[in-house]
Order: sequence, then structure tokens, then C-alpha cells
Amino acid sequence: MFAHTGAVRRVSIPAASGGTRWSGNLTLRPSWAGTWSVARQGPAGWSRLRTVRAVFRNRGREMPYVAQDRPRVGWIGTGRMGFQLAARLLEAGHDVAVYNRTRAKAEPLAERGAAIVDRPVDLADRDVVFSMVSASPDLEAVTTGPSGVLTSPDAAPSVLVDSSTVSTETSALIRHAAAKRGADFLAAPVSGNPKVIAAGKLTVAVSGSREAFGQVEPLLALLGRGVTYVGEGEVARLVKIAHNVFLGVVTQSLAEITVLAEKGGVSRDAFLEFLNDSVMGSLYTRYKSPAVVNLDFTPTFTMPLLRKDFDLGLSAARELEVPMPLAAATAQLIAGAIGAGHVEEDFAALILEQARNSGITLEPQNTPVDDGLSPNS
Repeated sequence: MFAHTGAVRRVSIPAASGGTRWSGNLTLRPSWAGTWSVARQGPAGWSRLRTVRAVFRNRGREMPYVAQDRPRVGWIGTGRMGFQLAARLLEAGHDVAVYNRTRAKAEPLAERGAAIVDRPVDLADRDVVFSMVSASPDLEAVTTGPSGVLTSPDAAPSVLVDSSTVSTETSALIRHAAAKRGADFLAAPVSGNPKVIAAGKLTVAVSGSREAFGQVEPLLALLGRGVTYVGEGEVARLVKIAHNVFLGVVTQSLAEITVLAEKGGVSRDAFLEFLNDSVMGSLYTRYKSPAVVNLDFTPTFTMPLLRKDFDLGLSAARELEVPMPLAAATAQLIAGAIGAGHVEEDFAALILEQARNSGITLEPQNTPVDDGLSPNS
């Protein structure tokens, strides 16, 4: 069809209802991730008309476009997690432009080579745009709200990848809005926190078009140690919510058995050393052990954020008719901890409420405890 990049051809684009929507001279330009950008030639200069996904033919042979190694990346949201993940892409040598509602939080990334933009829409011409924001309303604001990344009349990312923890309903709305702009949308929530990112142990669950997943998988692989495609649509959201419900239930259970052992005369460090070396121990119980032993509740994930995820999980359980008695009981204990004032601390502070309800007061042991995340662990 087109012999080479930059060739000008007379092209007619059919209208959906029949007839011709537009006819004129177009120039073919390569884009990233198996797409071709088609630009219209005219006295006002070049402007992208549309993006065409295709396999082009030349002399009877199929010529699939090969994705460039270095797509232009946009990143929305540079909180504790987003900042470190964007930094990993920069460290890998990618061209990254960044937006954050509070610009000052994004500016340190400029020292690592990032371009800082003032509005999400300023990232619309990027090949791939990641978003990592706090909640569903924030995701709507940065995508379809005023100056959102999907609101430019002239451009849209090839792929929008969202790593926020949001409802399936909001995710579906954004997917629909992206499709209207010709953009693929992937739900890609993550498991981890800044310390896990630094250790290279973040994991990602992804849902949406498998083709789009294949295009961005090399980028996602830079974020941590594991990327799992879990299916079409919004199922990655359910995977992440189920993960976080399990996180809360396991943490509450860990608090209960640790307080039981301590009230019976066993120090927390001794009990957790035994547990972590047993078949019941895990990367997670070892990781949380320093906080439980030394009562260091520097936040990685707060109680209100955990409650939000339990609300989403129990709502999904009601919709799917799945009884979750352990999750429901844990949700009440989380609510009680929030009511007791544990709002800014890490959610591992559940052990403080467990101890109070058990009639004991915990004291920091000030003992070095391996968290399992160091390279030598």
C-alpha cells in the first residue's frame, strides 16, 4: 500500500454511513507500538488526522511495523509510588514527561531527565501514558476532566496504562472514553510500596487488550519483578482489590497471633523469627516484622486507604454473591482503628488496637529485624 515512510498518497477515508468522510493527500509517518500516524498535508502544515493500526503490503508481501525500542512516555501522579516508578523508567533511558497536581512533588524528577508539564493534556501526544492517582475521582479528573489527557482534539496516547486502585465502574468509564479517542486502555494495578519498588520486587496485574499488553509489557517489566496478564476488561481491578483485602485479613491475623504469643510470655521478635522460618512464614510476614517488633508505623499504606479497598471488595462480593465473613469482620476492626485515631500511621498499627483489646500495652523492642528486602536476604 505504502512503499516507504514519508510517501504522499491520495487517500479516501469512508464515512460510517457510506460515502466519503474525507479525501486528500496524506503522508504516512511511523508511530510507536505497531501504529502508523497519518498526517494531512496542507498550507497550514502537518496535523495528525488519525492513527491506523494495520499490516501494510509492499509487492505482495506483508510488512508488519516493528515497535520502536524507546516510546515517548507520559506519567501522571508522582506520589510516593508514582515518583519511584517514573524514576525507574528514566533510569532505563526512556523519554518521560511528568504531570503532578502539586508540581513541586514532580520537579525533582527533572534532575533525572524528566520534562515537567502543567496539565495532563500536555501528555496527549505521548506514545504511552501511565497514571497512578489516589482514587476514582482523581482518575476521572486527569483523564476526562478539564485539561485531562484524553481531552485534546488533536492527539491521544496510543496506550493509556492506569495503575491506580479504583472501582471497576470508573475503570470501565475511562476505557470507553479512551476507545472513543482511538486509545487502548490497560488496567495495571500494582502490589508493593516504595521500599518494595526500591528492592525491585513490585508486581503488576494487567487487564485489557492482549495486543496492547504486548506492546507495553517491556515498559511494565521495568517497574518490578513480575507482570501478569489476567484477562480482558476490568478484571485486574478485582485482582488488586482481592489482593488488598487479603493484605488486611493477613495483617489482622498476624496481629492477633503475635499478641497472643506476647501475652503468653513470648517476645514478638522470637515469635516472628520462628514464624518466618517456618512453612507458614512468607515474604510479607518477614517484611512486616520490623514494624510489629519495633512499633515503627511509618506509613507505607494507611488505614483509610485500606478501608477504601475493603469497601470496594465487599461491594464486589455483594454484587457477585460471594460471602466473605473474615473480610467483613476485618473491615469492622479497621473502622475501629480509624475511630481510635490511627489515621496517619501504617495499617500495621492494627496490632496496637489488638493489644489494647487484649488488655496489654506494647513497647518497642528496638531490635534489628531483617525485612527480607535487602539484596542479601
